[in-house]
Amino acid sequence: MRDATAADAGALATFAAAVFAETYATTALPADIAAHLATHFSAVRQGAEIADPARRTWLAEVDGTLAGYAQLRSGTPTPAGVVVGASGPVLELQRLYVGSPWHGRGVAQALMSTCMASASGGLWLNVYKANARAIAFYEKAGFRIVGEVTFVLGTDPQVDFVMQWSP
Repeated sequence: MRDATAADAGALATFAAAVFAETYATTALPADIAAHLATHFSAVRQGAEIADPARRTWLAEVDGTLAGYAQLRSGTPTPAGVVVGASGPVLELQRLYVGSPWHGRGVAQALMSTCMASASGGLWLNVYKANARAIAFYEKAGFRIVGEVTFVLGTDPQVDFVMQWSP
């Protein structure tokens, strides 16, 4: 586990785009996925997110190979239902992506542990309502569903659960 640097932007963009496309290939139109990838997963965008002082990005590597990453963001307004933490700010878990070869091998748990250790007031996230695998993972980690929001994937409005974890 290590902090991402500007030099990681290209590899992170490629990795994130591949994981996102694989995850949503059967639930969205290819054009909507392509539009989302072009907007959110370019090397320039990933470089800007890595450099953003309101974000912290960790890379999980196994034998020098990028296996997953997580990104926390502070300062974003909490959606309805998210309770502000008593012992500190509630941070957004903006992304937690693990490549499919690494599913079930402890990478996601290691990333989640790192995020939780960095969030004294708690965490909140959005997760696609139909992503049962991710929802089960978050619930096992102690998150609970506190609401719903609309997430527009390309041109397709989808429903996401808002989930929260409190220490």
